[in-house]
Amino acid sequence: MKRNLYLSNTPLEEAKALYLQRVAPLIQPQPECIPVIEALGRITTSPIYARCCSPLFNAAAMDGIAVRSADTAAARETAPLSLKRGEDFLVVDTGDPIRPPYDAVIMAEDVTNVDQEHVQITASAAAWQHIRPIGEDIVAGEMLLPRRSVIRPIDIGVLLSGGISKIDVSPAPSVAIIPTGTEIVEPDAELKEGDIIESNSRMFAAMVEELGGIPDRLPILADDYELLKACIQKAVQTHDMVIVNAGSSAGTEDFTVHILRELGEVIVHGVAIKPGKPVILAIVEGKPVIGLPGYPVSAYIGFREFVSPVLRLFTGAPSQDEGLEAEAVISKRLVSSLKHQEYVRVKVGKVGEKLVAAPLARGAGAAMSLVRADGFCIIPRNSEGLEAGEGVQLQLYRSLKEIENTLVAIGSHDLIMDVLADLLPEHFPGVHLSSTHVGSTAGLMALARQEAHLTPTHLLDAATGEYNAPYLRKLFPDTPMVLVKGVERIQGLIVKPGNPLNLQTVQDLCRCKYVNRQRGAGTRVLLDYLLQKEDISPQQIDGYAREAATHMAVAAAVQAGGADCGMGVLSAAKALGLDFIPIAPEEYDFAMPAAYLELPMMQAFLEVLRSQEFKDRLEELGGYGYQRCGEIIPIQ
Repeated sequence: MKRNLYLSNTPLEEAKALYLQRVAPLIQPQPECIPVIEALGRITTSPIYARCCSPLFNAAAMDGIAVRSADTAAARETAPLSLKRGEDFLVVDTGDPIRPPYDAVIMAEDVTNVDQEHVQITASAAAWQHIRPIGEDIVAGEMLLPRRSVIRPIDIGVLLSGGISKIDVSPAPSVAIIPTGTEIVEPDAELKEGDIIESNSRMFAAMVEELGGIPDRLPILADDYELLKACIQKAVQTHDMVIVNAGSSAGTEDFTVHILRELGEVIVHGVAIKPGKPVILAIVEGKPVIGLPGYPVSAYIGFREFVSPVLRLFTGAPSQDEGLEAEAVISKRLVSSLKHQEYVRVKVGKVGEKLVAAPLARGAGAAMSLVRADGFCIIPRNSEGLEAGEGVQLQLYRSLKEIENTLVAIGSHDLIMDVLADLLPEHFPGVHLSSTHVGSTAGLMALARQEAHLTPTHLLDAATGEYNAPYLRKLFPDTPMVLVKGVERIQGLIVKPGNPLNLQTVQDLCRCKYVNRQRGAGTRVLLDYLLQKEDISPQQIDGYAREAATHMAVAAAVQAGGADCGMGVLSAAKALGLDFIPIAPEEYDFAMPAAYLELPMMQAFLEVLRSQEFKDRLEELGGYGYQRCGEIIPIQ
């Protein structure tokens, strides 16, 4: 099969408008009458009017006695008025009908019992006090909900109170989801090399359900032209819409676009977005069929931009709120292609008076970037990218209030940052820690630009042998700074179980495949220092130029066999069942402007850092010392 090298590069809005224009006339949903108690999340197709009043009668709003207000006018604190049961009052409970001649209710707390038949009151009652008049909440004939309302739990209660037991709603479209790929397997399968766990279809199913559709996830299909063709043909007969996942790009086994051209019409193949370019927008037998890329982030963006608006045509749902828009500064330089509109996932926090957006992993397969993201920064077409500190427009998933209560950490990676992020909101509800891993040096640069509250750092000064403080003196000569002591840890060589190559020192790196940390990372600074001491050139190390962004990424490369060794910390090796050869102790601390110590969020962070629970978690991870944890050292 030939490759699909003729992908177009249609601008996003043009592709969306073209497809919706073609699809809209094909979608003529007929209202469905369903019980109100089953209507949660459904969308009304016409206004709904109350059949009866609520309350249906004048009702007591309090427990007490019903009285004729005029008869109570003489009651005073100094001259209590006596009333007789059955003649002057009736005992009522909340919700009881109030019938003439009674026109007021006196609360039980304001009534003194004299005997079985008599009570006393010390204040007069105003007409209609503590009475809910008929129709106070709902009047028969008034509109309860307009058309195109999404039914919420409170709406169900109001509809029932208004005497409505059934309503007309838009039908829930049936959506077939076809996962494809010879290499993909179910999550519970026995995994072997080359297998990829299939997860996109389950994400699609949840998104379809969230938008009011009925997902039907079909079994995984191997990359077989005739099998896929038959499956699509059957799906369009039995469903309102079809999603085909994977097989939409330019590979030799990417059959989807050829099949859709054979069965129907391909409106667009290839959209100028990144990630997510190889989207297929087609119509088969009058049904919308959309092919989405296999990479998780590409698949998510393609669904959001193309499947969601088509589903809204079926359900009649109002246009989706894409989230709160806000202006921020970007904390890291981003280079982008002129040909695509790029979606960059970001973590967001407020430092001083500005929002700061820290970019996450940009790969189309980086599904965790969607989980960690607070929103998107969209780089438009014909832009070469963004410089660090440049203003950007964001689409946020979280509220500004939550973002403003987020402590922004940019700097070196360690598993303890995840532990702190877990403990902080547990001990201080509403306070969050956002941690972005760019290395110690880049983190200090972000701190200097006032784009972070703190920087985790472990930079060794070769001249003095001291950690971290010399860098703060040099980079922040005019700003009062502090170093909050974090943990002592051992840097070492992460190796395969049993250390088959018997690697012991940095000299041994010259005889193995190595995986390095990124430029500016404290681990790499330490390695360079040790290599220089041993008079070893980086060119002598196979893999010196291969970079990993975190200690866990180093460990994963060793575990997978792509490298024999990498420098990192014991907790990362232990997490993946690898061996660890100690090389050198180091200090992993937190740098910050002294003024930030007064922030309530920072006080919460320090309390957690000093807590016994945090120390217990360090013991579980292994390889950490915490004798000075939370100690504050002013930088002179």
